[in-house]
Amino acid sequence: MSFDVALVRQDFPALSQSVNNHPLVYLDSAASAQKPLQVIERESEFTLHQYAAVHRGIHTLSANATTMMEEVRQKAADFINAGSNEEIVFVKGTTEGINLVANSYGRKHLFEGDNIVITEMEHHANIVPWFLLAEEIGFEVRVIPISDDGTLQLDKLNEFIDARTRLLSFTHISNVLGTVNPVKEIIQQARDIASQKSSELAILVDGAQGAMHQQVDVQDLDCDFYVFSGHKLYGPTGIGILFGKKAILDVMPPWEGGGAMIRQVSLTKGITFADAPWRFEAGTPNVSAIIGLGAAFDYLTALNLRDVFAYEAQIMAYASQKLKDIPSIRLYGNDQREGVLAFNLGEHHAYDVGSFLDRYGIAIRTGHHCALPLMEHYHVPAMCRASVGIYTTKEDIDALFNALQRIKKLLG
Repeated sequence: MSFDVALVRQDFPALSQSVNNHPLVYLDSAASAQKPLQVIERESEFTLHQYAAVHRGIHTLSANATTMMEEVRQKAADFINAGSNEEIVFVKGTTEGINLVANSYGRKHLFEGDNIVITEMEHHANIVPWFLLAEEIGFEVRVIPISDDGTLQLDKLNEFIDARTRLLSFTHISNVLGTVNPVKEIIQQARDIASQKSSELAILVDGAQGAMHQQVDVQDLDCDFYVFSGHKLYGPTGIGILFGKKAILDVMPPWEGGGAMIRQVSLTKGITFADAPWRFEAGTPNVSAIIGLGAAFDYLTALNLRDVFAYEAQIMAYASQKLKDIPSIRLYGNDQREGVLAFNLGEHHAYDVGSFLDRYGIAIRTGHHCALPLMEHYHVPAMCRASVGIYTTKEDIDALFNALQRIKKLLG
């Protein structure tokens, strides 16, 4: 493996700082990954010298900014192997992408008496929009349960899909447990069941963690929608990608109205809308963040992603084994987890553990991680979560291990 983590870390200025008089150990990449200089500098260059509103100007700056924005749309399509750049919608992030599908596709295709299927391990972003819509329309939300090892009970999928099932929406990788769902197999199984039961089934995959830790090929997966966020891919906040199959996007109605998403507006003759994907991008887009996201795609594709993900797997295996040696620790999920490691330390509350670690410059995430149903499943109010990125080292894991050992020694 040729991946050189020391060389990569040099690209991330935030990692060289001290926090509370200790070298920063950043183990919160699942929430937001740090940005490399290449992203920071590209976004700054655009803001300093190339900034202009897109799609609404004939002057040079505007035309150039529009071209650069559309080039990033193509980069996003290439990154996940979409069939066309017209299958890429710019959104604020995963949450807005799912809400867009719910309020556009969902409002057109879901009726009273229908049902959709989600899972017990979903982030709130893939729960709340569906329950809001269900309360309004009157369809049922069915939930595939998990086993205690953090895997979905997929043998029950046939029980949940029937002739009135219109959507299956599930996560690629759990943001809490790190469970990697067999996406391609689930989709194929769900489509076979739907075909047998004459169900018109669409499938959405929440790729917020998946796009960060696996190479994604949406054509191979055969999902109808795939969503992910830029800030988890070493890019800016406030920008993300919704992939939708072109045939589906072409018949979906707009969700938000405003400038840039229309073809014609007449107070007497009505309104006609732009083609997809532009009809879903009302108003002035976050162009600076889009340009920064393009730089993040460039940065990642310049690396050998196969080596990157192999390295991350080594770090995760090391972390899992290391933390198991701490007395009274409970690790959630199973040893095939990717990206994140959720745990609790004895009877100590997750917030107390996280606060103690912060004193030693170790940044982890604590709380319910926007996954309260998972907390209910494991009968805990909160969990600690350490998460890795392409810059995480064994030394980072050792620092976490030593600090947790220190907690046990001091607090019992």
